[in-house]
Amino acid sequence: MAVTDGAATETQAGGYSAPYGVAYDVTDAVAVIELRGPASGNTLDTHLRSALLMAARRLTTATARGVRAALITARGRHFCVGQDLKEHARLLKTAPAAAFANIPNDYNPLIKELHALPVPLVVAVEGACVGAGLGIALCADVRVAGESARFATAFTGIGLTSDSGVARALTRQLGPSRSAGLMLLGDQFSARDAEQWGLVHRVVPDGSATAEGLALARSLADGPTAAHRETKALLRSAATTPLPAALEREAVIQRRLGATEDHHEAVAAFLERRSPAFRGH
Repeated sequence: MAVTDGAATETQAGGYSAPYGVAYDVTDAVAVIELRGPASGNTLDTHLRSALLMAARRLTTATARGVRAALITARGRHFCVGQDLKEHARLLKTAPAAAFANIPNDYNPLIKELHALPVPLVVAVEGACVGAGLGIALCADVRVAGESARFATAFTGIGLTSDSGVARALTRQLGPSRSAGLMLLGDQFSARDAEQWGLVHRVVPDGSATAEGLALARSLADGPTAAHRETKALLRSAATTPLPAALEREAVIQRRLGATEDHHEAVAAFLERRSPAFRGH
């Protein structure tokens, strides 16, 4: 697996290899991004944030070159415990003006990049998923979690409010009342809670979230990629599109997808009582 890191070495796949950073690899049209800072719970320090943003941009470019699905996962016990508070504390003392520069410089571009991905994104969570780590997970189209995974916004506990799009994503997915309780009280919630609320699509035995997430990503990569892309676009605009405009947009997109090879293959497969072999166009 390739790893984005300043001391990395080039691999045959055109990626990089290093012991710490963010791994990036593409196999069979599935891109995998892996956070590799297990000793710190994949804390988002300057290095890891920069590497993750680089990997996300690399992924966006790869979707135009045959990548049809993506997975974000993490090495170690925890998916991501959020911002590196030790690094933040040092900046507050030595360079206060720079202490929050990571939001416009790193977090905001990262979240925008992940939200705009045209292909399905799966996130696999083990252990803690907190703060900006939760923001990253909420960018996913499909989330898988180990049974012991736990989630928290955690921002008010350090005297701040949310970043990484957490307030927006939670409110859209859980509604304002439950989101207010989670954010103001800072309560943790479990993988089973998240599954019951619709935030997590599948809870699996601890230690198997990455394998399950990869299986789902591979299944999505074998699917009708053009239809996935248009479905994601419809979902992104659904909350703000009036019904007449939404209906018209669906009609336009259906006509466009009706001309794809995948649609004709699916209809033929139905008539022939076999599974379709989608090619992504």
